[in-house]
Amino acid sequence: MTGEASFARSLFDGLPPRYDRLAEILSLGQNRRWRRAMVDAVVAGAPRSVLDVATGPAGVALQLAQRTDAEITGVDLTPEMLLAGASNAAASPHSARISFAVARAEQLPFPDATFDALTFTYLLRYVADPAATLAELARVVKPGGPIAALEFHVPSGPLWHPLWVLYTRALLPAAGFLLGGREWLEVGRFLGPSISEHYRRYPLSWQLSAWRAAGVEGVQARVMSLGGGVVVWGRKG
Repeated sequence: MTGEASFARSLFDGLPPRYDRLAEILSLGQNRRWRRAMVDAVVAGAPRSVLDVATGPAGVALQLAQRTDAEITGVDLTPEMLLAGASNAAASPHSARISFAVARAEQLPFPDATFDALTFTYLLRYVADPAATLAELARVVKPGGPIAALEFHVPSGPLWHPLWVLYTRALLPAAGFLLGGREWLEVGRFLGPSISEHYRRYPLSWQLSAWRAAGVEGVQARVMSLGGGVVVWGRKG
């Protein structure tokens, strides 16, 4: 396991019971809207099978199951997250179509061209080589299949960027501690600097080029919520 993967696993081990609720609060209610936009990019193709990478407690997997007739496979690095996802799925009327497995995005345990579509959420900041990870994700998708992703973004401009920095460096850690205890305090402290560093190393233009280099065609990006989130999508070539 890489250093990035080990850190991600240790960071999220204690979060599953309140992950979705706190994610909504700490994203100022935008996380659900961002997820819906990502899933929109997939459901139009009526896939019969979808791989949801970094599935966490299965929020995206459940939405995919609700909006398609597909068989959904959710994978995550953190077993505790998958246990929460399995519990959430068990309470859904679509549970028979959702399965889970522990897996690393950098080395997926599936043959080439296995799935009709693929989604991934808040992933690339936690891998050592984003370009290689994108190539591995594209590998398991059938030609023509949609691939869509959701990630935090850094707002620009003389007003929104300073406000975002203030929120992520000061308000977010404090809110995390009040709402979720020490675990979410640590996530709050980590999140803003992590996002800034990721886009310093891999600006959105670089990421879109990496998607194309991985064999994804028609790549598009939609920056949302004044720059706080971004949805990227395309189709396997």
